[in-house]
Amino acid sequence: MGCSDKPGLQPLDAGLDQLLTRITPLEGSETVALTNSLGRITAKAVRAETPVPAWDNSAMDGYALRRADLLADKPLPIQGRSLAGQPYTEPLKPGYCVRVMTGAVLPAGCDAVVMQEEAEVSDDGVVFHKVPEEGNNIRHAGDDCRVGDRLLPEGHRIRPQDLALLASVGCAEVSVRPRLKVALLATGDELRQPGEALNVGDLYDSNRPALYALLERLGVQVHDFGVVADDPDALREVLQQADASCDLIITSGGVSVGEADYTRQVLGELGEIELWKLAIKPGKPLAFGRLNRSWFIGLPGNPVSSLVTFHLVAARAIRRLQGQPDQPLAQLTAVTTDALHKTPGRMDFQRGVWRQTEHGVEVRSSRTQQASHILGSMTEANCYIALEQDRGPVEPGETVTLWLFDGLFAD
Repeated sequence: MGCSDKPGLQPLDAGLDQLLTRITPLEGSETVALTNSLGRITAKAVRAETPVPAWDNSAMDGYALRRADLLADKPLPIQGRSLAGQPYTEPLKPGYCVRVMTGAVLPAGCDAVVMQEEAEVSDDGVVFHKVPEEGNNIRHAGDDCRVGDRLLPEGHRIRPQDLALLASVGCAEVSVRPRLKVALLATGDELRQPGEALNVGDLYDSNRPALYALLERLGVQVHDFGVVADDPDALREVLQQADASCDLIITSGGVSVGEADYTRQVLGELGEIELWKLAIKPGKPLAFGRLNRSWFIGLPGNPVSSLVTFHLVAARAIRRLQGQPDQPLAQLTAVTTDALHKTPGRMDFQRGVWRQTEHGVEVRSSRTQQASHILGSMTEANCYIALEQDRGPVEPGETVTLWLFDGLFAD
């Protein structure tokens, strides 16, 4: 008996544990140029092959010297000049100083740099009125990283700041995991594309553009199979094509129990449904399973339900397939300023707006209407108000748990 045949609903945590345990990261790796690695997932830890900085250098425009040579008001003759890219290679002689610019290699023998604003230049040399601390204004070799230091762990998504770090050690290429191929399709005779005229009963397809954008943010390669009619034969043909070319199939709509909801039926014919129906609101009808060579996740058709289940479930599955560490949403405790309608039975992810006040964190509903077709409740929110499965109505002033939006929704 498959999961879809079991009575009752699966709690979210149990369903996620089942899903994340079942799937494994894609195998293999490829080497890409550093300039092409943004957003890719590291296949192994990246380690420094050179120290950063490579040499002791000056943090200021000023003078490199030996502290022991400083006698009050006695000038030190300038032995030479060291510029960034034009180092002075002679060791510092006793009783002398070297003029240095920011980033310039320091001569051997110096133990401090005095910034130029704290020195006076005369015909006899440079006068320093106080003795600096040892190491003052010196950037030591290896301050940032040493040879062998781990710069990035395995399974890390490469960010712009990571490119700078890797470039600083001379890394020209990076070993990354293969890019996940995800098939995306929506089902429904009623769906029309923006710009088309609507007949009575039609809807604009809002799910697919949003899911496409979310998938791109996760760095996957999206294969858009468009909208499939409510016809089991047509759906079967598209799913077989997607299974042959992709690692994961994400569908929107058709996973409930309506007469025209064929997605779950056809998925069950072509593969095995391992998870169906989560005890959450919005988003109860969700299907997860395996086809011949790909995984699939069937999301609900209601627009808010589709976004919420992608955020809570599909995004974590994708990160798992990409070899990234699991990344649950950050949580925060807050006091609600609104009364929240809730009936026991399912965990409820109402959309909210949180803020920090002088009295602590408070949250309000993003919209009075929290139904699964009210997209404004998502666009105006910055968090989920996560109400426990057995909880009932919530009064103003009660404490609630927030699940904060991450980079998928927060930007």
